[in-house]
Amino acid sequence: MYTSFLIKYAEIGVKGKNRYLFEDALVRQIKYALKPVEGTFTVSKTPGRIFLDAESDFDFDEVINALQHVFGITGICPVVKTEDISLEDLDEKVVKFFDMAYPDKNKTFKVNARRSRKNYPLDSMELNAHMGEVLLKAFPELTVDVHEPEITLVVEVREMIYIYSEIIPGPGGLPIGTNGKAMLLLSGGIDSPVAGYMISKRGVRIDAVYFHAPPYTSERAKQKVVDLAKKVSAYAGPIYLHIVNFTELQLYIYEKCPHEELTIIMRRYMMKIAEQIAKDTECQALITGESIGQVASQTTQSLSVTNEVCTLPVFRPLIAFDKEDIVTISKKIDTYETSILPFEDCCTIFVAKHPVTKPNLGIIKRHEENLNEKIDDMVKECIDTKEIIIVNAHEN
Repeated sequence: MYTSFLIKYAEIGVKGKNRYLFEDALVRQIKYALKPVEGTFTVSKTPGRIFLDAESDFDFDEVINALQHVFGITGICPVVKTEDISLEDLDEKVVKFFDMAYPDKNKTFKVNARRSRKNYPLDSMELNAHMGEVLLKAFPELTVDVHEPEITLVVEVREMIYIYSEIIPGPGGLPIGTNGKAMLLLSGGIDSPVAGYMISKRGVRIDAVYFHAPPYTSERAKQKVVDLAKKVSAYAGPIYLHIVNFTELQLYIYEKCPHEELTIIMRRYMMKIAEQIAKDTECQALITGESIGQVASQTTQSLSVTNEVCTLPVFRPLIAFDKEDIVTISKKIDTYETSILPFEDCCTIFVAKHPVTKPNLGIIKRHEENLNEKIDDMVKECIDTKEIIIVNAHEN
């Protein structure tokens, strides 16, 4: 029955004179999301509306799934679209639509008509009453409920006439690319993919950096991170994944620094390296999956000491989330099952038995002086020898 979809947005609608930039970005993202979907589609804008029209046969569920991965979309409405027709012909169209969409007529309903074209013979209120009367006459078992109806039939009279009654929820947020670019510190855990998803939902394009520690971490651990990046890229678009060989630097820290401070000092150097890669790739911020108190390196004091090495802002969208909150989102975006695969990343290999939870910045910096002989060269080596994989959910 459907060959067209009305795409609803919310936050974009209050962007004032810049709204067209957000709309254009949303159109681009819709076209990108539809690339792997079989069929030919056109995406068009009218004032306050974006429409998707199928020009060939297509799989309805595939289209909906693709659109539900596009940030900026709040609702997807399958619509019947018709040229300007007489009121009698419109009555017939509406009755036919309702009959096909709802085989069971024992429902409550209301009509929500909107007339933006002022030369139409009925205004919005008159069209509401008229269409309600037409439906009650055609289907006497229907009941009107203007407060909490089971079915809301929408008839929009614009340059064309649109009939729909279902709003399939979209992911919300803002279109990718409307709020700059940031670098995600991506591990194989549950948290960081969720953090990347949440920041990209605000329109931020993301790249990612992963710290690999062979032979202490396997190629399967690396592949797990690639797979997680691919899951996130289904929402965020293509991701440049920078894979840093961190083994020698970790071993050097392990040799030269107190073991209870290993996690904090390693984390500080991860942030330094990630920030340099971020600056080299024109990112304006870092993203981490840290949450206050979740582990020793995420106490308030530890986060403060870790942050001290950064000049770029660090986005921590999960900072006040409980673990269950994070798990719920990870299941929603299909990263959870991959995240819990039993392949360790570099952080878990070098964890001290009794890590410091309230590190003192002065003491940490003093102990880091033990690294002065080699650390700058090792950091440069990490950056110079990194591997880059372009991860795209739409490509094998």
